[in-house]
Formats: sequence, C-alpha cells, structure tokens
Amino acid sequence: MLADQILCVERSNPDYLVIVLGDFNKGNLTHDLPKYRQVIKCPTRGENILDHCYTTVRDAYHAVPRAALGHSDHVMVHLIPAYRQELKLCKPVVRTSRKWTSEAVEVLQLCLDSTDWDVFRTATNSLNEYTEAVTSYISFCEDCCVPSRTRVSYNNDKPWFTAKLRRLRLDKEEAFRSGDKDRFKEAKYKLLQHQFSANDSASVWKGLRQITIYKPKAPHSINDQRLANDLNEFHCRFERQRDSLATIPHDSSQQLQLHSPPPTPPPTSVTTLSIHERDVNKLFRRQNPWKAAGPDSVSPSTLKHCTDQLSPVFTDIFNTSLETCHVPACFKTSTINPVSKKPRTTGLSDFRPVTLTSVVMKSFERLVLSHLKDITDPFLDPLQFAYRAKRSVDDAVNLALHYILQHLDSAGTYARFLCVDFSSAFNTIIPALLQVKLSQLSVPDSTCRWITDFLSDRKQHVKLGKHVSSSQSISTGSPQGCVLSPLLFSLYTNSCTSSRQSVKLLKFSDDTTLIGLISDGDESAYRWEADHLVTWCHQNNLELNTLKTVEMVVDFRKNSAPPAPITLCDSTIDTVESFRFLGTIISQDLKWELNISTLIKKAQQRMYFLRQLKKFNLPRTMMVHFYSSIIESILTSSITIWYAAATAKDKGRLQRVIRSAEKVIGCNLPSLQDLYTSRTLRRVGKIVADPSHPGHKLFETLPSGRRLRSIRTKTSRHTNSFFPSATSLINKART
Repeated sequence: MLADQILCVERSNPDYLVIVLGDFNKGNLTHDLPKYRQVIKCPTRGENILDHCYTTVRDAYHAVPRAALGHSDHVMVHLIPAYRQELKLCKPVVRTSRKWTSEAVEVLQLCLDSTDWDVFRTATNSLNEYTEAVTSYISFCEDCCVPSRTRVSYNNDKPWFTAKLRRLRLDKEEAFRSGDKDRFKEAKYKLLQHQFSANDSASVWKGLRQITIYKPKAPHSINDQRLANDLNEFHCRFERQRDSLATIPHDSSQQLQLHSPPPTPPPTSVTTLSIHERDVNKLFRRQNPWKAAGPDSVSPSTLKHCTDQLSPVFTDIFNTSLETCHVPACFKTSTINPVSKKPRTTGLSDFRPVTLTSVVMKSFERLVLSHLKDITDPFLDPLQFAYRAKRSVDDAVNLALHYILQHLDSAGTYARFLCVDFSSAFNTIIPALLQVKLSQLSVPDSTCRWITDFLSDRKQHVKLGKHVSSSQSISTGSPQGCVLSPLLFSLYTNSCTSSRQSVKLLKFSDDTTLIGLISDGDESAYRWEADHLVTWCHQNNLELNTLKTVEMVVDFRKNSAPPAPITLCDSTIDTVESFRFLGTIISQDLKWELNISTLIKKAQQRMYFLRQLKKFNLPRTMMVHFYSSIIESILTSSITIWYAAATAKDKGRLQRVIRSAEKVIGCNLPSLQDLYTSRTLRRVGKIVADPSHPGHKLFETLPSGRRLRSIRTKTSRHTNSFFPSATSLINKART
C-alpha cells in the first residue's frame, strides 16, 4: 500500500526528490521499490535498525546516531549530506571579454580613421612585415579603446539569466522594498517584456537547452603539456610521409589522372583575380561578433564595427598577396583545439583537430573561393556532389539508388556497394600535385602558385586548456578550419573517376562510394576499378582506412551464393548487411525499416524536451519553433530518399510521433505526406534548373510541355524510388 502511494507521488511530481522516513520495524521497502536505497546503517533501537530513510540518490546521506529525544526508546539519527553541491562540482570559470559599447566603438573608429596606413606600406618592402604591423596595430588599438570586463561563471549559473536581466531583477526588488506599487509594477513589466521580446536567438536557445536539459555541455578536464606536444606531432605525421615521396614534375601529370580526360588548355578569357574594396567591405560587415579571434588577434567585432576604416588597407594587402603569389605568414598560422570524438579517449586518433585561423584570412579565402568556383565549375566531375550549388547528400544517395535499382530490373544481376573511408583526407593534400591539377582545370598560373604558397610552410600549434605546444611548420594538407579546404580537396580528387560504364564512382567531399553493377557474375570491371582506386590513392598520397571501409552486396537472385569479398591494400573488406551512407542507413534488401526506426528513436528522445517546455508553460509559438527545429528536422531527414518506398506501417509509426507532439503543443502540425510533397517538388525544381546535374536528363519534358516522361520500371521498389515517384508526383500535380 505504501509503495503504491510513493509511485503515485512520483508520477504526479516526476522532477521532485522523494525521501521516505519512518519506523518500518522489520519491513523493507527495497523489495517493492528496488530503485530506492536505505541510507541508515546504524542501529536505532538496541541492535536493530528499525528506522529507515529511503531515497533514489545513491550515497545521499551519512547517518550518525545521536542521543534519544526525551523518553523515546529510539535514538535520533543525524543525516549529514554526503553529496557534493552542483556549485562545487566544477571550479568557477573566469572569462575576460570586450565591452563593445557605442562609446567604445566610436573611439575605436576615430582612432583607426585617423591612421595613415601609407606609413605601414612605405616602411617595409616585405609583405609579411607589412601585414604583421597592420594586424598588431589593430589589436593594439582595440586593447586601448575597448574596455575589457571579467566575469566569473559558476556551475549553477543559468545561461538565459544575462547581466541585463540581473539588473532588471535588482530594480524590481528595490522597487518592492520601497513600497511604491506603481514603480514595482513598472519594473516587473520591463522584466517580463525583456524576457519575451529580446531579439537574441542564441540566448533563447541557450535558455531552452538549460530548461530542457538538451545536450548539456560536458566539462573538458584534459590539461596536459605532454599531450599537447604529442597531438601536434600526430597531426604533422603526414609531413614526414611526404618527405619520403619523390617530387613529381609537371610533365608527369598524365600519370596522375588514371581515368580523367586529357587536360583542357586554359581559355584566354580567364584573368587573374583582383579584389575590390566593396567586396571586402561586404564580407567584413557580415562578420559574426561572437566568433573568436584568430592567431593574429584581429577580432570579428573590430572588422564588423570598423569596416569602412579597415577595408582599404586589407584590400591593398589582399591584392599585393595575389600579385606576389605569397600569403602573409600571420594569415597562415593556425591554432588547433582538439575535441574528443568519444566520451573516453584511448589514443591520439580519438581527437578531432578543430583549427582556429585568422578571421581576416577567412574573408580573403571567400573571395578566392568564388573565383575558383567560377573557373572550375564546368570541369568538375558531375558525380561530385559536395560544395556544388543547389546539390545535397540527398542527390548523391538518390542517384546511387537509381543506378542500382535500374540495373536490378534486369534478370541475373546484382550490385556491390563499396563505401571507402580515407584517413585524415584533408591532411594528405600535396601542394605540388594540387598545383598540377589546378592547371589542368584552367586555373590561372598566378592563382595556382598563390594556393601552393597558402598550403606551404604553415605554422601550427596545439592548445589544450592552459597548455600550448611548440610551433611546427607543415607543408602538407589543408587545415580543416579553412574556407578553401573543402573545395581544394574536391579539385584534388577530381581526376579520380570511373572509366567503366558498369561501375559508378560517387563522391561527396571525402566520402567516396564505388558501385559495381554486376551482370552474369562478371565482376572483372568492378575489381579492376577498385584496384585502380587503390593505385590512384597511393600516387596522390591518400591513405585508405581499411578498418572503416565496408562493402554491401545487393542481390535479389534466388539460391545465389555470396560473392567472394574484395581485398584492398592486402586487407579483406568487411561485408555488412547495412551501413550509413551520407547520413541515411541503407540495408541490403533496400528497405527502410531500420533507417525509420533510428529516426523515430531520436525523435522520441527529443519529445521529452518538448514536454519539459510544456511544463514551464512556454508560449505555443515557441514550442512550435522548438518542434520544427529539433523534432521535425529529425523525422524529415532525407525524406525524399525513403518516404515513397516506406511501408504503411512505418509511415504510421512516424505519424504517431507527430500526433504526440500535437497533443503536447495543442495545435495541428504539418503531416509527413505534406512535408514530403513540398520537399520533393523543391528538390525536383533544383535538378530541372541545373543542366549539369547528373539527374537532369531523367526529368524529360514531353512535347506538350506540361508533363514529364514517365521512367520505365519493372519492380515496385524501383517505382517507389525518388526519380520515378517524383515524376509521378509532378505529373499528378500538373493534371
């Protein structure tokens, strides 16, 4: 009976701590409530423990017997808290930041506006010294003009309780103590108005995460000088491997592209890049002031607030850098902040190198990035889907499935799906090889030499807590924090293509997938392409990670023996029944139950946070925003890939999650069918508008100009894939 009452209290107050005290005599509550623990271990009457204290917190109290009260035959028990307060779990964090008031900004603007930048220009002929002097002077002016403030953050501080809210609360308390009711009401109104009308989305989401306990920030306790040095050595390991490779001259470029077409001569219309001040001004105004400053100490706030004052001098530095094909050393310096990939690290490879680079250099890179895209876009591999306008992972997965399903419509066929993984792909780029490849893609020679200099002789160090490693120079790879790195890797691997019609090589940045379309058991073309992929990687300093490389066989033939596994780099590749391909789980039976179950599990976990918001009586509009960004985004992840082929049972499971959210919020939400229809139409519109898209030819308009030509299919699984189902959906909408 007592256990039932305790469970009833728990259900009505799930967030409360329940403590049960009393004289239980010989009774024991742990039999009926196993999660409750008895904390009194000392005798309370004679040699017997008759008085019990139950709680769900392990080792919450330490029981100490005291003298009995009055004529009681039971001793008193003093329960001393044994747990540590949340405030004492972590040391307070002291943070120093700039106080960017309007007065400070005005003083800094006047200081920089009165600066004669020609003095820096004429003082030296070295671009490194010129840039170093300018950035140091800007940092000095910021230190002098913008006051700093120190704030101590405790472990139990609420992120949404800002300094402004704290001042408003103090005004409210002062008005309450004064007894002035009108003043108290005015202060209370200002406090509430600020809480709901503050246009600071970052603070709002911090508060929501605190309320819902969504993704709490794990404390970073690693602080070791030796580990910092070891990590820096580890991240430079490819530099030592590069020294063992022979330098390949320009005339051997034909060997570097096993499958690529002959190089295209550079067109005469291509001109060298020239930076305009208006473009620099535009990029500086878009800076995020909350971002950290790079190793050159120039903060994004300074660039944003003093755009008009700094654009001319940095435009001159950028153009000088392009003319001389030399990048200033301070722009190439980087700080690596290691982030653990796992809760418990077991080796140096368990740390992800997050690189902090110059904010000014990132703006410079964006200007070069736009120039590179305009030149190289016509020559890019059409099966490279990363960093292409209006293309996404959905396009890559849908096209891969289309190749497989279209092939499996024929009798006696099957497909092999090889998902290749590279070890630290960005860190293995050799600048000399990249320069050859860029020249073949019609990139001007001056831009090629500028990029080579950008990747060469870079200084980097690792910062781990308060410890900083020694600086090392590296001329291999491209930093992962740079703007140009993703595109440079795509251009570096652009010549890696398939020369066989029955083998497709799809790429999304460093995610490479080899699809073999096998007929009559002939795997020679597939195995030949796999061997040549290994050879290409060896010639281009790319290292295959055979432990993470997997293969899946899609075979619907009856009574067929499993094919022999493939071997790469003297290692047998594991054959799996399912794997995650660009964020979507694909099974060898091409069904979506496993992928949908994973999405539902994630969505249901986030439903808890939505219910927490309901308990705090948050406005309905805010809960709808939370649902759209946190729950709906999970349910509709890659929905154009799997929804049409999902079973009615799986669609019902997904819709039940939406109905649960509707009950919590108290309003209707978009159905999954409506979301699928709108996103499919939007995706098809982007493909039709892009003639270079490899799926563009699949949406062929009939002579009438109204409907699309239906794609011929022989199986229901092919009919329910993206391209045939999207064609039917559009034709139905146009009828």
